[in-house]
Amino acid sequence: MVETTHARASDFVGKTQGKLRDYYRIGKILGTGAFGEVRMCVHRESSAQRAVKVLRKSHMDEDEKRMLFNEINILKEIDHPNIVKMYEFFEDEKRYYLVTEICKGGELFDEILQRGKFSERDGAVLMKQVLSCINYCHQNNIVHRDLKPENILLEQNKEFDAIKIIDFGTSLVYDPNKSLDEKLGTPYYIAPEVLNKNYNSKCDIWSCGVIAYIVLSGMPPFNGQSDQEIMKKVRAGSFSFDDKVWNNISDNCKDFITQLLTYKQEERPTASQALQHPWIVELSTTVVDEKSACDALSNLKSFKVDSSMKQATFAFIASQLLSKQERDGLAKVFKAFDKNGDGKLSYEEVKDGYLDHYGKVMSDEEVHAMFDSVDTDKSGFIDYSEFVVAAMNEE
Repeated sequence: MVETTHARASDFVGKTQGKLRDYYRIGKILGTGAFGEVRMCVHRESSAQRAVKVLRKSHMDEDEKRMLFNEINILKEIDHPNIVKMYEFFEDEKRYYLVTEICKGGELFDEILQRGKFSERDGAVLMKQVLSCINYCHQNNIVHRDLKPENILLEQNKEFDAIKIIDFGTSLVYDPNKSLDEKLGTPYYIAPEVLNKNYNSKCDIWSCGVIAYIVLSGMPPFNGQSDQEIMKKVRAGSFSFDDKVWNNISDNCKDFITQLLTYKQEERPTASQALQHPWIVELSTTVVDEKSACDALSNLKSFKVDSSMKQATFAFIASQLLSKQERDGLAKVFKAFDKNGDGKLSYEEVKDGYLDHYGKVMSDEEVHAMFDSVDTDKSGFIDYSEFVVAAMNEE
């Protein structure tokens, strides 16, 4: 008997032979950093706009190169609507080129500077996306270690349910039974246990607490004139809601932030517990376009792949050629169905989504049949890219 191998969308992400310019037209500079720059580029085959990070090898030491390959390997494997999508990677004698999706709304950091502070509703929607992404990473034993508003990008419409988390250079695939001891991060957002070099994945939850505090008040919970002073405050771990800016903010919200900034990591909630907090649950409902939801569901239901060649073709299209607009629309539907925010759909969530949008109950046989076609890696869940492959318009 011939064993069929199933192509996954991530199989089409990797190092491409040849020159970047054979595949892309290079456009204007979007940003510059220590090692190089980020430019806009246009994919010749699909005319899609993307971003390319151009890194000069001569400006990077071995550690920095290791971080780059670490980021590439992690981005290849992760599959979540709030994580920036990587398309491919090129290298020539002088440079590395990392091609990802483009987010035209700039950094969350700039949005905070511009607005001063956000409404509770915007804050809850934003934190739900960030926590869902971190929940997904932690379930896959990946810790980010440098969550901050500079590493959260917005789309052009500036809506907070469509953010993308970037910069997985310092992230790590970890062993949940061992503690980590490498001290890295950014002073305002770093967790006290990271400073003490004895921490686990919950350092990301602390950073989420700091981001939530800043987004709602426009100021950091641990402040100082220098990095040393800030880290001394973090080590002490005490913060307050004394400023008058907190007068109009709900107790629910303060409780949420207080829980995330629990000093002892073992008492701090996990990402999936934080997602169940009443402040998030009550304020962050995703409004999804009824037609998109029904289209996606009927495509899922009728999805049939009768050959591994066709399955590979679909996976390739979903991974490389689907327009950003269509992908973002599907991401919204996916997240509306993903009630517990773990970045994958269970039997129950698909049944609930069907009932919510079609007002009909799906029989167990129907659900099993759908999972049989759509869940190509047979994990018992529908992953984001499996969902995109099956729910996209077959045209």
